[in-house]
Amino acid sequence: MLEVFMTEERKKLKQELEELVKSIPRQLIIDMDEDKVEFPREFVEEAGKRNLLGIRFPPEWGGRGLGWVDEVMAAGIIGELNVGLACLYSMVSIVGEALNLFGTDEQKEKYLRPLIKGEMWAGEALTEPRGGSDFFGATTRAEKKGDYYILNGQKRFIVGGQGADFFLIYAVTNPSGGPHDRLSAFIVERDMGVTVKHVYGLMGVRGTGTARIYFKDVKVPEKNLLGNLNEGSKIFYKMMVPERILSGGVAGTRAILDVAAKYADRRKAFGFKIRNFEAVNFRIAESLTKLDAVSAFAYAVAKTIDDGVGTPGYHRRLVSELKVLATQTYWEVVNSAMEIMGGIGYTNVYPVERAVREARLPMIWTGTNDIMKLIIQHEYYKELLSRKSEARNIEMDIPLSEEEAAEERVFSDEDQK
Repeated sequence: MLEVFMTEERKKLKQELEELVKSIPRQLIIDMDEDKVEFPREFVEEAGKRNLLGIRFPPEWGGRGLGWVDEVMAAGIIGELNVGLACLYSMVSIVGEALNLFGTDEQKEKYLRPLIKGEMWAGEALTEPRGGSDFFGATTRAEKKGDYYILNGQKRFIVGGQGADFFLIYAVTNPSGGPHDRLSAFIVERDMGVTVKHVYGLMGVRGTGTARIYFKDVKVPEKNLLGNLNEGSKIFYKMMVPERILSGGVAGTRAILDVAAKYADRRKAFGFKIRNFEAVNFRIAESLTKLDAVSAFAYAVAKTIDDGVGTPGYHRRLVSELKVLATQTYWEVVNSAMEIMGGIGYTNVYPVERAVREARLPMIWTGTNDIMKLIIQHEYYKELLSRKSEARNIEMDIPLSEEEAAEERVFSDEDQK
């Protein structure tokens, strides 16, 4: 973490997180990658016992009342274990955000408090088989019948789904509505009749119980509607902040670079340590520069949101930019680490090959990076075209007069009439 953000309180939190990371058995990491684990509940329970889950949420519900800066640091440190555990750690923040901002006190007591304690687990059910990035095109339906909603449909790629006690799901409640007023959010307990199938063999990020779930006439009590009817989009947009900002913690990526750098300081070729060759040490320098840049941006974005600076659209742009930059950097750095180490990096003698397999997924989940770029340019144009600025108009810092420039600046057929 950048020292400029490091307070005494954060130093203590950092130490607590590092102690948690050191306490996790080596065998769990190995078993997860070998798909011998359906859900690492011992990690969840240990983090909950140490009061390190949901640290942003109010103390009255079991959190620590901290900010985004603290949580970005925490997610990065947990990432030293593997991407799967970092994702599960972040799930408390993602689902918890919806519960904290939109839930009733009864819902918070029943779901948020035990989630923070690590006594219950939540799955975030967004993706559908035909949906992918088209979240608002969801087809899962919830029809009101008396005091219940009857839920039918399915979701997939639910990280932690195999171990989840309840799911935050979005379903169509207003079929004739527009994209942003046709969905509602519900808290659906597994025991209400949800069918969970652990069906996915993953390239990486294994052992998290990534599941497909089915709803067949599932009766969900009316009191389990989260927020207002047909206003699921409001909850979704709030959840996307933790979804994307928590990609910015780079400690896990830096740990992989450290492995490669230490290797380069010991491995000799042609009579020299390979760190003395520019082909190697330039890769290390470039990787470190990228990681420091991502880290600085991540904490700046976190501080911006903590302080409430700017509009929701501005925050949406920033977290999307961070998600693209952080995940692309992760991919580039772990690949450079493998290149530095050569053939041994491609084996399971070091954790680098696992990191390469895991690094591909973050560029896809929570909205692919291409979708992030659509959001970034959309929000940028909204800002740009509505901007009323008294700043210098550099378009006229040219040798032509305004009249001459106007004659030459042709943008469409209408400009030539």
